[in-house]
Amino acid sequence: MFAWRPATAAALVLSWIPTAPILANGSLPQPRGEIILTVTGDIARTNRGDSAVFDLAMLRDLGEVRFRTSTPWTDGVHEYAGVSLHDLASILGVSQGTLTATALNDYAAEIPVSDAVEGGPILAYMQDGDEMSVREKGPLWLVYPYDQNEAYQTDVVFSRSIWQLHQIHVSVD
Repeated sequence: MFAWRPATAAALVLSWIPTAPILANGSLPQPRGEIILTVTGDIARTNRGDSAVFDLAMLRDLGEVRFRTSTPWTDGVHEYAGVSLHDLASILGVSQGTLTATALNDYAAEIPVSDAVEGGPILAYMQDGDEMSVREKGPLWLVYPYDQNEAYQTDVVFSRSIWQLHQIHVSVD
């Protein structure tokens, strides 16, 4: 039988707190691996000049969100895991404006910051437990929980669902 102990309770509580990559001075650490996301523009936290750059480990440290959904571009329902757009925006101090997301092939989509809500889209780096390669729409794919919210089942939202995402530029309207 499970015995509830204060140490166990503390461990459970701490496991729910994301270990956001922010240093004691409020800045972002430097990436140690390959940079897979660069964020520029009107952001409050940077780690390389006027930009915030992230490797996969840094994005994972923001806290992982998982959901299952179908998409117009895949067969069946899949599980996606990644960092929520809400958490990324919060870490960078972004609360309004427009995100211009750009893919490796230069496709760009404008996303209102108002889309960055809890329970909303994620920058997925895993599909069905596997990291996504460039060939499989990775390393990052902005995925909305389409099946959980009918408002996400529109052509406008589908056009914002950018895969092979590698850069976001933030501009305040």
